[in-house]
Amino acid sequence: MKNLNKTLSLTAALTVIAGPLASSAQAATTLQYWLWDSNQQPAYQQCAAAFTKANPDVSIKISQKGWDDYWQAITTGMVSGTAPDVFTNHLAFYPQFAANNQLVDLAPLIARDKVATDIYYPGLKDLWGRGGKQYGLPKDFDTVAIFYNTDLLKKAGMKPSDLSNLTWNPKDGGTYQKAIARLTVDRDGNNGLSGKFNRKAVAQYGYQTNYDANFNGQTQWSFLAATLGWSATAGPFSNSYNYSDPRFAQTIQWLADLNLKYGYIPSFQESGAAGTSGDTLFRAGKAAMVTNGSWMIGDYTSKLPFKVGIAPLPKGPNGKRMSMFNGLADSIWVGSKNQDAAWKWVKFLGSRSCQDLVGRSGVVLPAIPASTNLALAAFKQRGVDVSVFTAQAKLKGGTFYFPISDKGSEVNSVMSSALQGVFGGKSKAADIVKTANDKVNSLLK
Repeated sequence: MKNLNKTLSLTAALTVIAGPLASSAQAATTLQYWLWDSNQQPAYQQCAAAFTKANPDVSIKISQKGWDDYWQAITTGMVSGTAPDVFTNHLAFYPQFAANNQLVDLAPLIARDKVATDIYYPGLKDLWGRGGKQYGLPKDFDTVAIFYNTDLLKKAGMKPSDLSNLTWNPKDGGTYQKAIARLTVDRDGNNGLSGKFNRKAVAQYGYQTNYDANFNGQTQWSFLAATLGWSATAGPFSNSYNYSDPRFAQTIQWLADLNLKYGYIPSFQESGAAGTSGDTLFRAGKAAMVTNGSWMIGDYTSKLPFKVGIAPLPKGPNGKRMSMFNGLADSIWVGSKNQDAAWKWVKFLGSRSCQDLVGRSGVVLPAIPASTNLALAAFKQRGVDVSVFTAQAKLKGGTFYFPISDKGSEVNSVMSSALQGVFGGKSKAADIVKTANDKVNSLLK
């Protein structure tokens, strides 16, 4: 799902016609449906085939583009009249589309057709509503966890159980920082806990992050700051952010110092700026751990040349593990000339019929709990236990919402610039957060 640091190839669009060629040729209406995750495309191709079988007069043309290309094409397409009928939407982008009246309000259609919306994980549908209007039906959900290289863990003399009850605080990093240090090794074989460790000659890092120098830090720092009682906003569509809070600065500085002070993680330059994958060293077996969202389960556990394990997030000073709770949805472009057919397709995408197919494919965790159980079973068949993600979602008080607000791209620009300076060692977090927060809040007045 769904955070801003998706590890997708920024390549040209790959277009696949879903469903039998015969039905496509006979269909009176062809809907354009776009998504950005190539890993999910086969599952939604199955959904498209099933939909066209039940609705022979409508075929679905699925197009996949990499993250950056995707949003550029959606944004420009809405202006030029070339946007798709239906597209996978993200919480960081939909408020602006809604403000510009570019999305169909689904609320009247839901009421007219008596579509059950209590079938989803609690809170998912609400994320896509504002002022009585509804701009999408949930398709999946995500939480965050630790992915680790089992070979490097064993080489360090550690067991999976050593990662199951980690603790964190912004002063010394707790046992989480100690685990990262132990898994960091210099070229002479000294780990980060050794007095002989040379931070200038690291052969293997204990942890990698792309820092996600933007406004939400979904997989990099939000899950830590939240355990201090910090939240980005007071709730969805708040007109102010809380970046000037000292607890936020403490968290950001701790993460920056893992590189700048200790050398346990790659530098901002090595990991890449926000929007890039930021996990290349982990994929290459040169970083032992990453934190990422449940949308990466299939990719990490099936495509890498080593076995990947999954551990829960560390507990913070509040005694809890905290994860951002996010979810994608399918939206209809207001300029679609086939809105009746588009609504049928969106209803199907949000139904058990489609989400069961997605669940059985074992690629993401569907928005409907019963379909998620099918995904758990599919992953288990491959020897992958993903219950950490669902346990986090069910943990009372263990999740918080993605920060949704107007002018998200402008807020992101301000915070990216500010945090890059901290991660690059040019400034201290405590010195820049108030100015950055003032700029952000002035945008929303």
